Amino acid sequence: MSDSTERIEVHVAIESPEDASVDLLQRASGLSKQRIKLAMAQGAVWVTRGSNTQRLRRVKRTLKAGDEVHLYYDRRVLEEIPPEPGLIADVGAYSVWHKPYGLRSQGSKWGDHCTVSRWAERHLQPERPAFIVHRLDRAANGLILVAHSRSIAAALSGLFQERKVEKRYLALVHGDFSRPTDPVRIEDPIDEKQAVSEFSRRQVSADGGRSLVDVRIETGRKHQIRRHLAGLGHPVIGDRLYGDGENDGVDLQLTAYLLAFDCPVNEQQVEYRLTDDFLPSL
Repeated sequence: MSDSTERIEVHVAIESPEDASVDLLQRASGLSKQRIKLAMAQGAVWVTRGSNTQRLRRVKRTLKAGDEVHLYYDRRVLEEIPPEPGLIADVGAYSVWHKPYGLRSQGSKWGDHCTVSRWAERHLQPERPAFIVHRLDRAANGLILVAHSRSIAAALSGLFQERKVEKRYLALVHGDFSRPTDPVRIEDPIDEKQAVSEFSRRQVSADGGRSLVDVRIETGRKHQIRRHLAGLGHPVIGDRLYGDGENDGVDLQLTAYLLAFDCPVNEQQVEYRLTDDFLPSL
């Protein structure tokens, strides 16, 4: 094997505390030590001890006999350059970010360097751990929360689960979204789970070819907004999954522009909103 290999998966057992994880993985995979060290930094190497498995980032971390080290090497993933998110607010216990198109909400076993949480860990001062609270489609952009302790992550996640977070989006869609009833409430299940979305028309282009739609959701199913709008005959512009296939080169025109909730830190209602220059327009 070589560094040009597209994708490999390697698992090696630690037989002695003297075993160096990089050396073992180099011999098992055929990759260079430099490439393995980079894969470690990018979250593609894991260590299992008993029932616990976590990312292994430090080359010099001492391991124990019986540990198992895993390498999940995907050259395409590891060579990806993450777009830079914008910091909206740093509360200390959590931070609020503007996630751009293409940046992931969470990583996989193949790496996490292209995630907003890893970006927060590496760039916030003072440095602190980062935990996922909720997700935003990779193709979408907008506001996302990152917690910096397990307790705050649990508190914020609980607010989302209990539907105590107001989430609003703007979508630029195909067609004239004028309706006799406004807002339009859709309760069509997603993957056999309850899914509720409300859509309100903001603007329609002069030729009726596109509309700007305000979106409020009560649930957070995968691709919920995109699937509900496509089901109404108004797919989001730039949607390659549920659209008309004529959007090559256009980013998904879906933006999470508002988050409001009771802050678990100061116990006051807070609202975070993107400025108009970050919002889609006709």
